[in-house]
Amino acid sequence: MTAPARTRSSADLIRAEAPVLAHNYHPLPVVVARAEGTWVEDVEGRRYLDMLAGYSALNFGHRHPVLIEAAHRQLDQLTLTSRAFHHDRLAQFAESLAELTGLDMVLPMNTGAEAVESAIKVARKWAYEVKGVAPDQATIVVAADNFHGRTTTIVSFSTDDTARTGFGPFTPGFRIVPYNDLAALEAAVDETTAAVLIEPIQGEAGVVIPDDGYLAGVREVTRRAGCLFIADEIQSGLGRTGRTLAVEHESVVPDMVLLGKALGGGIVPVSAVVARRDVLAVLRPGEHGSTFGGNPLAAAVGSAVVGLLETGEFQRRAAELGVVLRDGLTSLVGKGVVDFRARGLWAGVDIDPAIGTGREISERLMREGILVKDTHGSTIRLAPPLTITGEELRSALGTLEKVLTQEA
Repeated sequence: MTAPARTRSSADLIRAEAPVLAHNYHPLPVVVARAEGTWVEDVEGRRYLDMLAGYSALNFGHRHPVLIEAAHRQLDQLTLTSRAFHHDRLAQFAESLAELTGLDMVLPMNTGAEAVESAIKVARKWAYEVKGVAPDQATIVVAADNFHGRTTTIVSFSTDDTARTGFGPFTPGFRIVPYNDLAALEAAVDETTAAVLIEPIQGEAGVVIPDDGYLAGVREVTRRAGCLFIADEIQSGLGRTGRTLAVEHESVVPDMVLLGKALGGGIVPVSAVVARRDVLAVLRPGEHGSTFGGNPLAAAVGSAVVGLLETGEFQRRAAELGVVLRDGLTSLVGKGVVDFRARGLWAGVDIDPAIGTGREISERLMREGILVKDTHGSTIRLAPPLTITGEELRSALGTLEKVLTQEA
């Protein structure tokens, strides 16, 4: 990485944000100026190993050469048409993504929240036109402690008070049941149910992994009830857990899969609803849309992402290095780690509260050159780029041990 001219310090830039930016985030006090692969560098030239990867948006690391080349090539040709016209990159993107996921059709959008909102609309319309639910009576069953985004509709079925307080009135039509509880799920499903919407692994909740058989059970409940199974794979999908999709760990095929984050390769926001043909067929021209959804630049980058995943290399890396991650965390239990949950290159690590909060541990790691993010009290999340080396991963785990065992 070439050092740029430095005109403002990290502290100055952080201070400059306060009066002009809405305070909707509480970032770690690091100002990233450039990045390559698994490493980022701040404005002073300090280097950090990125162990968060943009909440899985950077599954392939920063500025992966294949993805950067695809973006550059497309920038020289065409960036946006809107969906008022066809363009020459969209068919290839949709064909390859449908094939990768084993489904039929693609509804391209931009952000993860847009994919979730789109799936809700599609599920409701499907319920009225196909299942025969009475008008305006469709319900969707969701899980407590979910995170699907922060739009008004989505926070309507959140159980996080921070996400909800002050944003009502809320959108009706949702039933919340405990996660990983098939009996509660089955009891909540009835003739009005359009869909069950869940994360195969709950990311924001602390990388909560359900019991073996839960996802297959959800599939069976929805099949018997004649409703849709929507899997939100926005964080868990595209290689993160050692499979292309997290539902593949139980050989489950949902009716709809929601993708985002890594689909844009860390370059542009790209999301998609991928579904059975008869499900997405309920949409007709004018009923849903997005000016930027499926734009040429997004389609070019998204196609390149699919191309990387088609080889299986990144899924294998996540599975193999996931063993290193799990073994390393196992050795830290009792040494500042109370418990952890891990699948592939993704882990939620519960820190002994006596040692510090998740935020405090994240800040200590930052000072040691490791970037992670906290969630819910004393839990930190680890989700490095799938390009991380075994040596880098072991070094990060060693630094975590150092932080947990040294005096604050």
